[in-house]
Amino acid sequence: MNAGQPSIFARIVAGEIPCHRVFENQHVLAFLDVNPLADGHTLLLPKRAVERLEALTPDEAAELGRAMVQVARKILGATEAPGLNILLNDGRVTGQEVPHLHFHLIPRRAGDGLGYRWQPLKRTAQELAELAQRIRAQP
Repeated sequence: MNAGQPSIFARIVAGEIPCHRVFENQHVLAFLDVNPLADGHTLLLPKRAVERLEALTPDEAAELGRAMVQVARKILGATEAPGLNILLNDGRVTGQEVPHLHFHLIPRRAGDGLGYRWQPLKRTAQELAELAQRIRAQP
């Protein structure tokens, strides 16, 4: 995307690029991913173009949360999948490719070959306590 140009998701929200919509209200749009990891893989995003989670207003976050529950129920019902991953890549360093906040809702089944590896860090109780304090102290 060129600086100053709307992202592909902003263009989808504006109706310039077609998509397979599965949910829409005044603030939120959900549509099927064109390169799905599983049948029913859906992208859920705010209609207002914000790049990062922390850029949302509290009301926008609440709208996204309400819509996420509704869309998750619809996906699970339609696909009969027994589980669902909800993924957010928040920032370029996390793998976010489109600079418009979006959640991936990915239906999961046993043995589907999708997965990820956790590489947990080893931290002492004191280190965790200090980090928790620094987080709580943030405005």
